[in-house]
Amino acid sequence: MRAILDELADKYPLVIAFIFIGALMGVSWVISAKGTRNRIHGSAIAIFLGLVLAYLGGLWTGGTKGLADVPLLAGVGLLGGAMIRDIAIVATAMGVGLDELRRSGPGGVVALLVGVVGSFAVGAAVAFSAGYRDPVSLATLGAGAATYIVGPVTGTALGATPEVIALSIATGLVKSILVMIFTPVVARRIGLDNPRSAMVFGGLMGTTSGVAGGLAATDPKLVPYGAMTATFFTGLGCLLCPSILFIVLRWMV
Repeated sequence: MRAILDELADKYPLVIAFIFIGALMGVSWVISAKGTRNRIHGSAIAIFLGLVLAYLGGLWTGGTKGLADVPLLAGVGLLGGAMIRDIAIVATAMGVGLDELRRSGPGGVVALLVGVVGSFAVGAAVAFSAGYRDPVSLATLGAGAATYIVGPVTGTALGATPEVIALSIATGLVKSILVMIFTPVVARRIGLDNPRSAMVFGGLMGTTSGVAGGLAATDPKLVPYGAMTATFFTGLGCLLCPSILFIVLRWMV
């Protein structure tokens, strides 16, 4: 059996990676449904488990690429690489039309700008207080506070270290989980009970999985509206964080 697996990993590493990620996603959705009653989105659990497994893979092999250093799972390095990641981001953004954004009105547009710039500023400020001083690391961690997708996109574009990029992903994951948990708690207090407020909320928070999970626990009918502007948030963050916001941050630092 070991010989068969080694041969499969050598000839079809990407297929093995898809099977492994599919199994991990299945387990994550079961944990989400049975363990948290869908209060924590399955995608956030999958990302958390992926980070843990990457850490354990690094400890086991002594390598620097996490699970990709395990011969059987070498294809994970390609599946999780920058090329496929960026294709997924573009595919997500292509599914959203500008006409839908106009439906949210000026409030949705303002929420998007405030959400991206505000998250970036808070993340960069926390990173600065933690001892980071170079603009590339500050921008990457600030982008990670926007979403766990914008963080690695920004870090890759600016040439951040793998450690900082990983930390930006973890930062975005923590934000996603917090949004999932606290959205149903504060929804009634902030008037989160109609499509327009859901659009504004998605634009402010930005994390698609966090907004979708939180709104699902609040009112499933609001999920498409919040997820729509949250998707725009990701695209806008990928545009602004490694360009205009980085230039401003470099000038300040």
